[in-house]
Amino acid sequence: MHSRYKKITLCLFAFVWMIPSILGVQAQNNLEVETRTKSILEIEGKRYRDLNDNGELDAYENWELPAEDRVENLLSQMSLEEKVGLLTINEFPEYEEGKIVLPNEFLDQHTRYFIYRGMPAANIVADQMNQLQEAAEASRLGIPAVVISNPRNHPLAFPVIEEAGQFSHWPDTLGLAATRDSDLIRRFGEIAAKEWRAAGIHKLYGYSADLATDPLWARNQETFGEHPELVSGMIYNVIKGFQGDVLNENSVSMTVKHFPGGGARESGRDPHFEEGQYNIYPTPGSLLTYHIPPFIAAIEADPTSIMPYYAYPSNESAEQGLPHFSESEQFEEVAFALNEPFINGYLRDELNFLGYVNSDTSAVIDRAWGAQDLPVEERFAKAIQAGTNIFSGVPNPQPILKAVNQGLVEEEQINRSAEYLLTEMMKLGLFENPYVDPNEALEIADDPESQEIADDAHRRSVVLLRNNRNVLPLQDESVSDVRLYVQMFPGGENGQETEELKQKIRNHDSSITLVDDLANATHAFVWVQPFQDLFANAPTVMIGPETNIEDVERIVEVQQAVPTITAINFSNPWLINTIEPNAAAVIGTFGTKAEAVIDMIRGNFNPVGKLPITIPASQEEVDNQPGDVPGYDKGASYPYVDQAGNRYLYNFGLSY
Repeated sequence: MHSRYKKITLCLFAFVWMIPSILGVQAQNNLEVETRTKSILEIEGKRYRDLNDNGELDAYENWELPAEDRVENLLSQMSLEEKVGLLTINEFPEYEEGKIVLPNEFLDQHTRYFIYRGMPAANIVADQMNQLQEAAEASRLGIPAVVISNPRNHPLAFPVIEEAGQFSHWPDTLGLAATRDSDLIRRFGEIAAKEWRAAGIHKLYGYSADLATDPLWARNQETFGEHPELVSGMIYNVIKGFQGDVLNENSVSMTVKHFPGGGARESGRDPHFEEGQYNIYPTPGSLLTYHIPPFIAAIEADPTSIMPYYAYPSNESAEQGLPHFSESEQFEEVAFALNEPFINGYLRDELNFLGYVNSDTSAVIDRAWGAQDLPVEERFAKAIQAGTNIFSGVPNPQPILKAVNQGLVEEEQINRSAEYLLTEMMKLGLFENPYVDPNEALEIADDPESQEIADDAHRRSVVLLRNNRNVLPLQDESVSDVRLYVQMFPGGENGQETEELKQKIRNHDSSITLVDDLANATHAFVWVQPFQDLFANAPTVMIGPETNIEDVERIVEVQQAVPTITAINFSNPWLINTIEPNAAAVIGTFGTKAEAVIDMIRGNFNPVGKLPITIPASQEEVDNQPGDVPGYDKGASYPYVDQAGNRYLYNFGLSY
């Protein structure tokens, strides 16, 4: 065992993770417990689940005991195969006609962590979760399942978010960052956690502590922007919102991504693909100056886990100020999940992270960059020795078992990882009652008070970038003279997206007169929503066919015909020099609801949003500037300068 890792993990882990028990969080006399397949033990008026069905109260079944005692007892009853299975994360089981398909190979190989990607209403989600928990409970030791999801409260990640029965609908993460309101971000986490737990989802893959330093990177849209201080405040508060100060039965456990910062790209190339397999830092000290601070803030908020990125650190980087791997190499050029200097040596020993490390999906199988020549069992051994504890997207645990049987990994190391995971389950209250009420889940998901708070975030996220001759707001005394032409880009099949936007405007503010013919309009509102698909592997920030905007010429035609309010959805820092100059007003949106944009246009809300990213001036600036430095530090020529002379630099935004 690595001596530094042993010192940090074995000495401090027990104390930090035992805080809830020290505080008496679990010492309740009438704790609610529920079973579906096992018996209930009633002892001195208290109820306990007999999860191994032996008719006795085992220590791991006793919610009055400290978590460390419960985990130790459960581990002593688990086979090596059960422990290793616990170290794998797989896809959620299939359902047919509303029923879970059994047997399930992942359940049978002792997987208990599942990633859920479904999009039904909350009551259906809850029913599916209950069926999974019932199947898990029926196993030999009754170990519950932990259900993981990517973010579900934003339109970018969850396209059905506006449908009935979905969770509260918030702006995308860049929009939350544009509000600059840390208290609002924490409140978002609290509301979302309540929704998730009511539906039976326990863990979140997110949020991202990455910086948006390379404008070409498709995953900028998942970040909180480009400034380390802003991202640090956002990530700290979103963790506190979801988890609370102490992990408990109301928490959603957080896995912060992607250590040590996925934004340091070159030409937008991503390590999902071979050509982007490295992180390069061409600017001296950029790793510690820009990319690490948000992870320090995250660690201060005590997330249960951190996810390394697929990439490896390139030795073509400038000096970064970390201890060198060898006399001739600054870094070990191996993927971060297998990189001992970065995980045990830096994340744990230097940054004092006390949680567990969760690999990205298939990071040890087919994206183990720098270690692909090793047999797969040696890759798993290297990752475990480096400090990675659980592996996402591993359908077969046999390579981990082989690593143990071949002496590449000690069973004590498997036990250490299992301790993290079982402790997490117990803190989340899953050993007492993993079941949820579908009706309650639907009621909480549809709570209008939650959506009112989310709507306030939408309004606060809107950034007013230009407002020639005070064309905005369209107030009551002027709106009667306005005939508004509306068009979305892309407009959808047969203009469906445009028609849906027009209907939302009618429903939200009937005082606005909409016209279908540009020739009859006095003003226009166009909303441009480019999109870069990560898996298309074609990094670009051009607004055009490459980003689903087929008819840029039509945007300019509308702008030149009538004064045009032009909204641009900045899921990336797009090049806007073709569509900005002819606009009468320019608005930045970030997964924002149409109603919030209309409120701002009508003057019902004075815009307060500030750019969380810098908008680049040209393709030449994008190509010539390093991908490891935020836009505000790329030089005076980098930010876009609009028709009115405004510089679209980080933190820019106008008000009325």
